[in-house]
Amino acid sequence: MFAGMAIYNMLKRHNGFKTVYVDGVAASIASVIALAGDRIIIPSNAYLMIHKPWTIAVGNADDLLNMIEMLDKVEEGIINVYADHLADGVDIETIKEMVAKETWMTGDEAARYFNVEVGPPLEAVAYSGEMLDKFRNAPQQLKDAKKKSLAVYRARLNLLKLKGGTIDE
Repeated sequence: MFAGMAIYNMLKRHNGFKTVYVDGVAASIASVIALAGDRIIIPSNAYLMIHKPWTIAVGNADDLLNMIEMLDKVEEGIINVYADHLADGVDIETIKEMVAKETWMTGDEAARYFNVEVGPPLEAVAYSGEMLDKFRNAPQQLKDAKKKSLAVYRARLNLLKLKGGTIDE
């Protein structure tokens, strides 16, 4: 969270014109970083996901209460970024509700809430990371794309092995 906010602030401070392309997924703090652009383009088949900040905590009740306070402060900072990039007519309370629910938006949907442009769909993007499994509302289309890209990777890996290639697994 903190590193992501620092990246956002550094990009905002940069004097040059910044165009951000979200070609796959800008989820969690990446949704904040994406908004650092002067022009933000999200293809109709790419995603922007917003949610409450997460953490892992260990400690006693006082430690956990302090962590709750810290998460609330972090969320306030994230909401402030979202508020600076709202589409005309969108109320920040709507965004707060979306954050509370963990909301996944296509480029078209994101343009209803934020000052972003919708780009043409891209078919060349694949995702195989583990983070997708940790979100409760990840779109089925993304889950299916992950399975497909993993299957293609495994098939190519097996073909290479059959041809005598060496692989460091």
